[in-house]
Amino acid sequence: MAAAGGAADAQARFGHSVKGLLTEKVTGCGTDVIALTKQVLKGSRSSEFLGQAARNMVMQEDAILHSEDSLRKMAIITTHLQYQQEAIQKNVELSSNLQDQLSHLLK
Repeated sequence: MAAAGGAADAQARFGHSVKGLLTEKVTGCGTDVIALTKQVLKGSRSSEFLGQAARNMVMQEDAILHSEDSLRKMAIITTHLQYQQEAIQKNVELSSNLQDQLSHLLK
């Protein structure tokens, strides 16, 4: 009977140690799952941030291209205005010459 009692006692201790080990393993796995979940969420947020950054870069590139186009157009307008200014200056010079000629004629 003592042998049966000793075997039962050993079996109970074995069961408790297995339960302890199993509890430790389950807790460790739970911690690992939590850590993995945090990493996945962090990666997901990183992916979202990268996507937003890419969209922002595309918008900036469009703005830069639009600005370059506007600068080209402004350069063309500036050139046209310079031509017009030169033409106006020539006309003013001719106008003052005509005024001088008219004043000589009228004297």
